[in-house]
Amino acid sequence: MAELNVSRKNIKNLFAEMQNKKFLVPEYQRPYKWDEEKCETLWEDITNFHAAIKGEDEYFLGTIVTYKNDNYIETVGETQRKIPAIEIIDGQQRITSIFLLLRAFYKKLEKMTESSNVWGLKNQIAPCIWDINPISQEVTDKKKIHIASLVATDEDKATFHNILETGEVKDNATDLYSINYRYFYTMCERFAEIETLHWENLCVTILQKCIVLPIECDVQDTALTIFSTLNDRGMPLADSDIFKAQIYQSRGSEEEKKEFTNTWKDLTSTCKLASISLDDVFRCYSHTLRAKDKDKSKEIGLRKFYAISQYKKLKSFSLLDDLMHLSNFWLYLKTDKKNDEITFDLSIKSKMFLHCLSLYPNEYWKYITSVFYLKNKDNNNFSEELTSFLKKLTAFLFVKFIEKPTVNAIKDDIYQMCIAAQQGTEINFNFEFDENVLKSRIRLNSSWRLARALILLHAYLNEKQKDLLPITFDVEHIFPRKWQTTNYFGWSIDDAQVYLESFGNKVALEKKLNIQAGNGYFGIKKQKYLQSKIQDVLELGNLAQADWTKQDIEEREAEFIERLFLHFKELLNK
Repeated sequence: MAELNVSRKNIKNLFAEMQNKKFLVPEYQRPYKWDEEKCETLWEDITNFHAAIKGEDEYFLGTIVTYKNDNYIETVGETQRKIPAIEIIDGQQRITSIFLLLRAFYKKLEKMTESSNVWGLKNQIAPCIWDINPISQEVTDKKKIHIASLVATDEDKATFHNILETGEVKDNATDLYSINYRYFYTMCERFAEIETLHWENLCVTILQKCIVLPIECDVQDTALTIFSTLNDRGMPLADSDIFKAQIYQSRGSEEEKKEFTNTWKDLTSTCKLASISLDDVFRCYSHTLRAKDKDKSKEIGLRKFYAISQYKKLKSFSLLDDLMHLSNFWLYLKTDKKNDEITFDLSIKSKMFLHCLSLYPNEYWKYITSVFYLKNKDNNNFSEELTSFLKKLTAFLFVKFIEKPTVNAIKDDIYQMCIAAQQGTEINFNFEFDENVLKSRIRLNSSWRLARALILLHAYLNEKQKDLLPITFDVEHIFPRKWQTTNYFGWSIDDAQVYLESFGNKVALEKKLNIQAGNGYFGIKKQKYLQSKIQDVLELGNLAQADWTKQDIEEREAEFIERLFLHFKELLNK
């Protein structure tokens, strides 16, 4: 039976006993996630406790669950050495943050005038962060820190190590290690300035009065079980953290584990660059797995889906390859930069429809797009196939949302489309709709959640529009929302309310030009419109008239709706 060793230690004892050892954040853990708000909570809790401390009071920081790893090999430059490591199963976010906190205090002490108190505090903190020379009892190499991460990217690892080694961060650094260290150091200095007489005692409080409860497991399987169990009971881990642990555990040899770890790091980095989460990629991939089983039933939770049959779906060796293909695909769509994994060129038309879909009120379009990509990515004419697919998908989803603006209205269609795509059969985009009803619904809902997407699609359907619009375009009110009746002959406030938010009065416009155009008179605005690269705007700028009237809005409204309707009819009403 597995054994658990439970003890009780203050920060000084827990960290200082790591001489010639390391806390190790293992591969199956998640990267450092604490933000400044969590560090602020930790700081306030400790300082509030310090202010009210009496006698033998102690502050409990919580438990940490660890496993002793005797096989860790540390690499420094070209040198490798085998050292004892304590894998942190639960509590690595707190442990990492405490390292940053202690380094901030040490940095403050380094800047202070040397005294017996300063010397004494430095000698208490130093063994918590670095190895100490057993003879001189001094730090001789600040590169020998007491924590290592197997999950952090090389860039994050270098940043964290540099902070602990030098106590310095770049002013413009935006990573969590730098942000949180900067916060702790700022608070340290502020406390020393305001509470000068109590600052040294605060150091002692952190080292000697802050208590943790270490729980050490004797075997790694027990540690992994505890990792998952703690999460099931409410610890804030993402689904992908659990999946990572399960995949890691399923890899038999050390070589397989190492290969998985490296691939997972690549996957994490790619997702970060693509501005998607690991959970997002697993969710997209779940629809490929559902489609393979021809499953069109109601979805279940992501973790529950992958947990079926002891996480069997995660143990396929094709899983990581597929996830990497997906993440690289979404990275290409996000950045327009190809890597060796991408074998097709994204057409300008595909980019246009993807831009429109990015404004769709839910993300189900991503699921069918992911299934379509994984199934067809190796086709010789995939670029053309993708353009046709995205064009039809955009039309179908937009019309369905116009008919019934809820996510439930399209779920069954998406499930069926995923199955068709995975089976290699034709995806059914046919959708019967009544012309008058559809036009009426577009007209009456110009302020709804799909309005921005429809305005963008209308701009892209202009045959002269050859370039992409800015991702963060503005919606320009041709007749301004703030206006003066003296500038618009024949207009009243009631007229303005009726026509102001109609599609006939709106156009996609570059943000800079929208600011410059402001709420001015139409005759003046036209000068700014002529600087636009958007064809709909240029056409407005080239109008001979100086006024923008009710009749103009009505005529443009009719044209706006007709352009969309003809597009939808061509693609769907067959």
